[in-house]
Amino acid sequence: MLAPSPDPRLAPQEQLSAEDRNACRALLATGSKTFFASSWLLPRDLRDPATALYAFCRLADDAVDHGDGGVDVLDDLDRRLDAVYAGDPFDYHADRAFAWAVHHYRIPRALPGALIEGFSWDAKGWHCDSLDDLFAYAVRVAGTVGLMMSLLMRVRDPQVLARACDLGVAMQLTNIVRDVGEDARSDRIYLPRQWLSQAGVEPERLLAQPEYTPQLGRVVQRLLKHADMLYERSMAGVQELPWRARGGICAARLLYAEIGREVERRGLDSVNQRAVVPARRKAAVLLRVVPELAAYHRGLAVPPLEQARALIESVESCCPDPALAPTAR
Repeated sequence: MLAPSPDPRLAPQEQLSAEDRNACRALLATGSKTFFASSWLLPRDLRDPATALYAFCRLADDAVDHGDGGVDVLDDLDRRLDAVYAGDPFDYHADRAFAWAVHHYRIPRALPGALIEGFSWDAKGWHCDSLDDLFAYAVRVAGTVGLMMSLLMRVRDPQVLARACDLGVAMQLTNIVRDVGEDARSDRIYLPRQWLSQAGVEPERLLAQPEYTPQLGRVVQRLLKHADMLYERSMAGVQELPWRARGGICAARLLYAEIGREVERRGLDSVNQRAVVPARRKAAVLLRVVPELAAYHRGLAVPPLEQARALIESVESCCPDPALAPTAR
């Protein structure tokens, strides 16, 4: 029988092995470059579980993107996740590392389960009609990662978790505005179709013949404004994280938000080009980490995105005893 909740006694290893750690880092060095760069600012005791988390998420995403997207792929991911929570992961570096992380840090299965559910929406040809639809998707494929990262820091306060989810969603919105053309050429649209229609952009035409227009640019700008609002709101949560982790998370936040600024510098055209932040500008952005952490940021008590509420509640249900999940400061 599968364990109903994560249990440190089911972890396949006491500490993450050097072999699994190195394999996961090698995967992220080529597949998740922004995370890989900012992860070096995390303390070692957080860098290892974060690496395990991102490696499993990267492989799950790739399995859907590069597989046939069918039921077999999704069933395989579910079986792998069941095995992780049973303490008997498949013989993959990322699965063993992830099993170590979820049991030691008591990550409820609902979180990676929602992540895989979001991937399944992609595989099934999900349509994004409204901003609420987009938030539902982004909470699953990215907000869950923010929640899991918080649990790796042993932070389980609902207000801080809500802001962590905001940060994950903001990053996903940034991905979407950066990849409009790439997604359209893959027969996908993540911009709300209602917004496109209101702006005079025909979604089916965009899929058939991806091209930049000022009308499309206005939709991109509109989504960037929502991302910026979530980035700003998330900073109130970053300031509540353990002090040793704040720098790395703030750096990731600033680097991702800068992608949006790069899209703007390129005239909001993310059809004919893909915004990449130059190394020199990344270095300049990182100089803003300390001032950003020192500034006062509002929004900690703002209610969570409605689409994230049940996932945040699953954390409390998983580990209600504060003694089992102390907040590290």
